[in-house]
Amino acid sequence: RRWCWVREGPRHGSLDGPTGGGCPDLNNTTWLEYRQQRVKLQVQYLLLTRGNVDCAQAFTHESLRDAQQPSYFNASRPTKVIVHGYRTIGSKPSWVKQLARALLGAEDVNVVVVDWVYGASFAYNLAVENYKEVALQISVLINQLHKHGCKLESFHFIGVSLGAHVAGFVGTLFQGKIGRITGLDPAGPMFKGADTYDRLDSSDAQFVDAIHTDSDYFGISIPVGHVDFFLNGGKDQTGCARSRFASILVYFPVYGYVICDHMRALHVYMSALNGSCPLMGIPCSSYEDFLKGLCLDCDVFRGTCPTIGLSPNSGITVSPVPKEQKLFLLTTSSPPFCLRHILLQVEVSPLDKSAEVEVTLTTENLGTEQRLRLHTGTTVYRTVLSHPVALCEIDSIELKNTGARFYRQADVHLKSVCLSEFPSLRREEPLCVNNINVRRGAPWSHDFVQVCAF
Repeated sequence: RRWCWVREGPRHGSLDGPTGGGCPDLNNTTWLEYRQQRVKLQVQYLLLTRGNVDCAQAFTHESLRDAQQPSYFNASRPTKVIVHGYRTIGSKPSWVKQLARALLGAEDVNVVVVDWVYGASFAYNLAVENYKEVALQISVLINQLHKHGCKLESFHFIGVSLGAHVAGFVGTLFQGKIGRITGLDPAGPMFKGADTYDRLDSSDAQFVDAIHTDSDYFGISIPVGHVDFFLNGGKDQTGCARSRFASILVYFPVYGYVICDHMRALHVYMSALNGSCPLMGIPCSSYEDFLKGLCLDCDVFRGTCPTIGLSPNSGITVSPVPKEQKLFLLTTSSPPFCLRHILLQVEVSPLDKSAEVEVTLTTENLGTEQRLRLHTGTTVYRTVLSHPVALCEIDSIELKNTGARFYRQADVHLKSVCLSEFPSLRREEPLCVNNINVRRGAPWSHDFVQVCAF
């Protein structure tokens, strides 16, 4: 079955010339076809390069020797291998073209797309049963390309969901000699308790990185690589519905909820390939400790924080690369997803009763707020805020004495309110405002630009 991608603008290196026959695309399948052909995986491959970015080319190792229709594959270039995951209703993954374009925009590479829709659709447990056979078929192709002159370290697998474990098993078959594997929210169901042989792990390639965005539902909750980026804690993502029944679709009632968190890893990764802003992770033992401001640097990596994207080893220069490092970062709900991490430290008088203070940082029309509960006996309160711009681009800070629900809270005396941006290479002192009385119903605000200038 052949489909044609809609072209946007002029096409270069198209197959629609005198010898053309359309542009191959990934397959769709129906429930009837699936039942009839379930035993046949029908793994196929598509090739995209900068020479045929608008029109995929069907690809096998034999196409390298096809004189009538020369392949765009170049063994001297690195090769990115995209592996999709489970397909709920047998539809082809619509994001493949976008990811391939982003990769080709970032680097001059071969992009090989693995199409295993027939083996990945409808019954999830059967798709899991198929993933090792798919990996075996892919390994045959990689081995043939290796004989053709491709170095194993030049292959970079990008696996989405169940595709991450497919890529991991390919790496296992090559004893970890594949250059890199990136797992985009690697699948969790049937893999959380699996042995490392049966799932993606850091031994599967020379470098393995993973992005986690739905670890409480469809993604895996444990580290599976050298570095694992847990966005917003790796669970609920900003802008996604919190109720599993918020999106009622015809085919799958909870699909809208699941796909938002689960696929956020893919969208963040594609945005990172554009290089518009760095998405850096901070190493920490837990998300709770990260939010408490207990992890502010990247000393384990000698000061260089790992970044999401194509930088070699995610920008890590230490050797050997540490394994199973949990990294945390906060993101927005839309591209480019970047936020600045700001540590807020409040010192309150120990004589004050339990207090509740709302903190708002404002930059023109951009604002972030967080409600803090300061408890009796607590003198220093630390928490991590996020803001779209750098610390000294914040216009003002506002404190509001919101009080508790069932009693009228008295004035709150704060010894100091300090803000500092992290991670910071220069170890700058925090910016502080001292001796603040926040009255009930009368918000206190300060022109933060003056603090930065001072």
